[in-house]
Amino acid sequence: MPADTTPAFPPVLTVPPALRRWDVFCRVIDNHGDLGVCWRLARDLAGRGAQVRLWVDDASALAWMAPDGAPGVQVLPWRDPLADETPADVVIEAFGCDPPATYVARMAAAAATGPAPQWINLEYLSAEPHVESLHGLASPQWSGPGRGLTKWFFFPGFTPATGGLLREPGLLARRDAHHRATTLTRLGIHLGADDHPDHALMLLFGYTQPLLPAWLDLLADAPHERDDRRVRTTLLVTPGYSTQQVRAWMHQRGASGPGPVVGALRLHFLPHVTQVEFDRLLWASDLNLVRGEDSLVRALWAGRPLLWQLYPQEDGIHADKLAAFLDVALDQTPPALATPLRAVAGLWNGVGNPADLPRVWSALWPALQVAWGADTAARQQRWAGQPDLASSLLTWAARQRTDGLG
Repeated sequence: MPADTTPAFPPVLTVPPALRRWDVFCRVIDNHGDLGVCWRLARDLAGRGAQVRLWVDDASALAWMAPDGAPGVQVLPWRDPLADETPADVVIEAFGCDPPATYVARMAAAAATGPAPQWINLEYLSAEPHVESLHGLASPQWSGPGRGLTKWFFFPGFTPATGGLLREPGLLARRDAHHRATTLTRLGIHLGADDHPDHALMLLFGYTQPLLPAWLDLLADAPHERDDRRVRTTLLVTPGYSTQQVRAWMHQRGASGPGPVVGALRLHFLPHVTQVEFDRLLWASDLNLVRGEDSLVRALWAGRPLLWQLYPQEDGIHADKLAAFLDVALDQTPPALATPLRAVAGLWNGVGNPADLPRVWSALWPALQVAWGADTAARQQRWAGQPDLASSLLTWAARQRTDGLG
């Protein structure tokens, strides 16, 4: 049955003593997105008073994501067997990664003599309708090392009937106090005279993107209202797939240099930056082109226009996930804006005819800094009115402990 979204007590915002210890298990599949989500969650929980152990099989990306660590978070290498560790009060396996069997056996043994550890399978973010019915479902363990325990499915999401979106306390206040020029100057980005209403600053963080060369051509060949060839767009390019593709496009266009201008487009290649710095870049940009789960959520909280590239899947299932997200995100958007937004979001994810890109992009460009921006900000405010993911997890675990469930 659907999860009960009306707890018997107010939402838990800080960690109660009985739920002080948390273990988060994470396997890095690829692209470091799983680790990014788990680190943000661990840091958020620790900031509310938890002692968190993050067990991860490849923590190398934290060297640039979070080089300073976080108080209350201990990063430990995934070990199997993991037979000599006392299980935490709450155990999160991220994205069905299956904790080591020996650790699960110790969880079951702990339940025989005291409160059972709260065992939560934190699922991937999705806006698909079935998420509401699956959120909070129990999975009793009838056999194996966890026999007698119950694993609970916990879904992040966009509605009150889900676990909400990851958002640490004070995030939006820090965003509102942020000074764009400070962030850009710190990274050596100087817009100069081009920082005017006709200019747009964009951030590109994507997987391999078949549509990217054609989109870059549109930006570079955009018409100019002045004879001095003023730059119309500055594109901040993140390391990895995006840099590789943009470099290849530059070669095709005969451009070179660390920060070249190609027609109306200036390119700035970024180094790896911390999660904190990445958030600030999202806040600073007029349009964020992001990929995967972690950067989508952070771009949503930036309150800026965005395009989301889902992880491409051979069976095309990502198109269904995109459609579900757009249904939720654009439910209050006027049709005049929603129609081109749906079209360009589809093209950005391989849905539709690529030849339509110039037409739909030209329909969106004039709306970027006015209607599109206002619509995005209003949507962000609506989602900010719902409980965040860490608060939902704390409320859930406290309620399970009160009800004596494991």
